[in-house]
Amino acid sequence: MAKRNLNLFKQAKKYLVGGVDSPARGFSYVGSEPLVIKRAKGSRIFDYNGNSFIDYSLSFGAIILGHSHPAVVAGVKKKINTGFSFGATNKTEIELAREIIQVIPFIKKIRFVNSGTEAVMGALRLARGYTKRDKILKFQRSYHGHVDYLLVNAGSGLATLGIPASSGVPKDFIKHTLVAPYGDTDYVKNIFKKYGKEIAAVIVEPAGGNYGVIPPDTNFLKALRRITRELGSLLVFDEVITGFRFQYASLAQVLGVTPDMICLGKIIGGGLPIGAFGAKDKIMRHLAPMGDVYQASTFAGGPVVMQSGLSTLKTLKKLKKDYKRLEKLTGILTGSLKKEALSRKISLKVSCYGNMFSLKFEKKKQFSSFYKFMLKQGVYFAPSEFEANFLSFAHTQKDIAKTMNAACRGLDKISVVH
Repeated sequence: MAKRNLNLFKQAKKYLVGGVDSPARGFSYVGSEPLVIKRAKGSRIFDYNGNSFIDYSLSFGAIILGHSHPAVVAGVKKKINTGFSFGATNKTEIELAREIIQVIPFIKKIRFVNSGTEAVMGALRLARGYTKRDKILKFQRSYHGHVDYLLVNAGSGLATLGIPASSGVPKDFIKHTLVAPYGDTDYVKNIFKKYGKEIAAVIVEPAGGNYGVIPPDTNFLKALRRITRELGSLLVFDEVITGFRFQYASLAQVLGVTPDMICLGKIIGGGLPIGAFGAKDKIMRHLAPMGDVYQASTFAGGPVVMQSGLSTLKTLKKLKKDYKRLEKLTGILTGSLKKEALSRKISLKVSCYGNMFSLKFEKKKQFSSFYKFMLKQGVYFAPSEFEANFLSFAHTQKDIAKTMNAACRGLDKISVVH
């Protein structure tokens, strides 16, 4: 890390815990100190030393159009002059809600919040209030935000740091959390045989993005739909990462599996803090102020965030046909990585679905070496094998070619050293 970045990170460590505001941003997994980012544009981020990097982290999947997209920037600039936060309903809030509901027709009402974690918290509280049941079933290695009762066998930052469950969470808080292996229908059936009448909801990522990329198991998701429907539990899809990621739609629609409730985030905010959960009116009307399930937020639905999301979705709607190009570019990149690793007899697992992918080497030190080398070549992957990487509409064939040119040299280095 050159001098200016290094000095800034020293200041960050003086005032911020570990120099970061989220453990996923730390570089402890790769054994180095994080980048300090000055600005971003298109497919690239720039540090304080003037270096540019092709960005495949994209704020952990939130930036699908590319950084500082002109339409989003213009919308936000215009809206910010009207005020930052009202603590009251505004027109843009209504417009974004209408657009999402028109695109995802199995939800009829939506509640905006400030993050994916808040969306999951609200959705599961509502599920419990609606069903009058206490237990929640989740899956191993799935991450649904830093909610106390869901930080058990979670992926993402906990997996990166090797933490099985977070300290500070009393056992009493997780006594109603059931955990099953993803994809094991018989295991789920047995849980429901024992606890069926106590399970308020099953929450699942239809495509995993927090323990590397885990492609959808459509048959398993359909089985979850049958089981929950038969026993009166709600099926909740956590689409904080996947909503609008693969088509101008939810992944639920792509897979043909309809959950009772969906959690959204990341993309629908265009890079600003957002979350949302929605369902049919018969469920959502139990939410305050109409019902007795309380959930509130000072900043939810703020006009600037809503405009960022609305501008993003309007632009995505025009690019509907380009999703295939994005998937094709991802296929070229991941296919080339597999081929080049194989030709060098390097064990590299490249997990891919649509336009997201993850890399896992046989040895952690191989990933660390490869990661550091790629960073020096101006390629920024997510700093952990457990985090997903993404492509945006701003990525080009030149970006892929440059990435692969660097990757070949990085793999050469691994094959010699390791």
